[in-house]
Order: sequence, then structure tokens, then C-alpha cells
Amino acid sequence: MIENMLDDLPPDRRRQLTDIAVEVSLPRATRLFEEGRRADRFWIIRSGQVVLDQHVPGRRAAVVETLGRGELLGWSWMFPPYLWHLGAETVGPVDAVEFDARAIRELCDSDPVLGRAMYRYVAKTVADRLHGTRTRLLDLYGPQGSGLDP
Repeated sequence: MIENMLDDLPPDRRRQLTDIAVEVSLPRATRLFEEGRRADRFWIIRSGQVVLDQHVPGRRAAVVETLGRGELLGWSWMFPPYLWHLGAETVGPVDAVEFDARAIRELCDSDPVLGRAMYRYVAKTVADRLHGTRTRLLDLYGPQGSGLDP
């Protein structure tokens, strides 16, 4: 959870982040953000689930991933132009820790140790999700069986 994000930080830097953190409780079917809109915050999920979805013209949004306890919700806030790549909605009630993106970016810019830790945390999240996406694509479109031709 938030502890995972803070693991590599000295106590004074942990305090900087926890001072900005806000505990939130979100009801079922809360729309957290929309694809293409301004990414101004992010969350660490404490309990519950959130689906990430992508707009499909003429159809319902397609769910591309479900996030749960301990996971980072939102990374678009860290990279210009700070626009969401996907949409997000709670599946049921969700408790999370919410962070103001601008405040965190300012801390990262002013403190290289904190900035490096945050970038590593977000990069690991993005890499893990990319790996999961590749696995799902192989399940959908890859050759059946072992993948070896007899």
C-alpha cells in the first residue's frame, strides 16, 4: 500500500508524503477519471476494486484491468501533458489514500531522493502492468498449447 511506495525513503521524506495524503472512502460506481482529461491526483487503494477502462466509439467502455488492495491507481499525473490514458470507476466501495499530483510533482522536483523513489515506484507499476497486458494478449491471440511446433 502506501508503505510500498515509501519503503525506500528516509523517515523525513515519508512524512512529507503522508502529510499530503488524504484518506478517502468512495461509494460503488464512482467515476474517478475519464480518458483524455486532466490527471491531477492519484490513489493507493487500501480496499475494494477499481476498473480501468478505455473508450470504444459506439460501444460501452472496454475494461482493460482491475486494480485492488495495495495498487497504485493513476500514473498519468507524472508525465506531461498530465492527461489520463484510461478511465476509472469503482466496482464496489473503495477506501484509498489520495494524493494531489501537483504537490507531489513539486516535492519530486525539489528533492532528488524523493523524486527518484517516486519515479522508480511509478516505473515499476507501469512495467508490471505492461507485463500483465502482454500476458493477457498472449492468452487471447497467442498460439494454443506450448507454443512449440511439433
